[in-house]
Amino acid sequence: MTDLRKSNQHILIVDDDQSLREFLEILFKKEGYQVSVAKNARDALELMSSAQVSLVLSDIRMPGMDGVSFLHHLKQTHPALPVILITAFGSLDTAVTAMKEGAWDYVTKPFNIDELRATIANALSGIDVTSDNDSGLSKKVSRAKDQMHRLDRMIANSPAMLKIFQLIPRVANSPSSVLITGESGTGKELVACAIHNLGVRKQNPFVVVNCGGIPENLLESELFGFCKGAFTGADRDKPGLFLQADKGTLFLDEVGELPMPLQAKLLRVVQQKSFLPLGSTKEIRVDVRIVAATNRNLENEVMSGRFREDLYYRINVINIHVPPLRERREDIPILVKYFLDKYSSTTGKDVAGISSYAMDALMNYIFPGNVRELENIIERSVTLASSNLILPDSLVLSRHKQGESKDLTAIPEITPDGFDLEGYLENIEKKFIIQALDMANNSKTEAAKLLKLNFRSFRYRLAKYGL
Repeated sequence: MTDLRKSNQHILIVDDDQSLREFLEILFKKEGYQVSVAKNARDALELMSSAQVSLVLSDIRMPGMDGVSFLHHLKQTHPALPVILITAFGSLDTAVTAMKEGAWDYVTKPFNIDELRATIANALSGIDVTSDNDSGLSKKVSRAKDQMHRLDRMIANSPAMLKIFQLIPRVANSPSSVLITGESGTGKELVACAIHNLGVRKQNPFVVVNCGGIPENLLESELFGFCKGAFTGADRDKPGLFLQADKGTLFLDEVGELPMPLQAKLLRVVQQKSFLPLGSTKEIRVDVRIVAATNRNLENEVMSGRFREDLYYRINVINIHVPPLRERREDIPILVKYFLDKYSSTTGKDVAGISSYAMDALMNYIFPGNVRELENIIERSVTLASSNLILPDSLVLSRHKQGESKDLTAIPEITPDGFDLEGYLENIEKKFIIQALDMANNSKTEAAKLLKLNFRSFRYRLAKYGL
């Protein structure tokens, strides 16, 4: 069936390489587009005087007028026309110049056909998004903004996060404890903050406790406070964080790090709504809603005896799992846009956008550090940027978490608490898959060959580990 939308869109291909012109003409005619070709910029301008063109795909290196000069001329006469430049001589300088002149995008030979198709489709779909004076980059930004969903300080577009957005208002006014689970950097504290801000306690304190960041010998006094004379140096009464959070919300971040003695005391507060400060014989009653978070599997911690079962069920009345960024890649473009705006403003730099190739690099990255890592990548890229565009060379990506490059053949010992053999083997297998993908430049077929696996088996493992 003919795509009527495509049949009404006219692509002009400008390149002095006849074989490439013919190849692209055949390719996009098969896609259903109207296609015209020109061997140089002068012929292209003459053709455009008598034809309605929807998009121009032009080489940069051509005899006579080059692609950047051609682009400059087009933007004076056809400011809304999306122009994509192609070159075999890709460099930072030409990319920056092209984007400054108003190119929609910039691709290098040899290009990936599927990526070129997608770039052209995106450019054509964005023609009417903004005014005639807007560049392709601003059109991309406008589309991303239109698709953005907000809840409190969170933004998202993925189905998984939108389900959480729907759940948070339903639990915000409940007095029940909430346990937020997810890997480090996924945004668990933002979820906790949204629960507080959208509930009846929003006018009262939201107190954050990093259970893994306070030394064990100080944590009890920080949580429950102490009386004067309770220990050497206690020269005054000090209210604890529970009392500071009275009528509000206490967010226990990394609750799985709590030592056993404090788990027992926390259980008492959750059950009785009261506690004893250190050195006191008088109980203090508090009205505090508990929201906890952890990157650990607390069920496994309970089974291994490292976390109290009764406390686990008390704090896990409502569970919210925040998925890792690699499982909600739809959120990456809008998060990139948000962080670009944020750090362009704070650094005073005019970084307008990100190239499609740089975005592809981010979309194909596994993000072991999740949203926190993405923010770090964009902040660094903006800070060090020498142009108004983030290009692939500006990104610093790491395939492995720090410390994961240790000898994979080293065999850990079984402890008296037991050993999670299945989890250990899965972790090893996942590391080899990531390593193979790195070596194969993300080619699944080549990565499967490196691991001596058939493609079906390799694809099953990719799905299993969410890669």
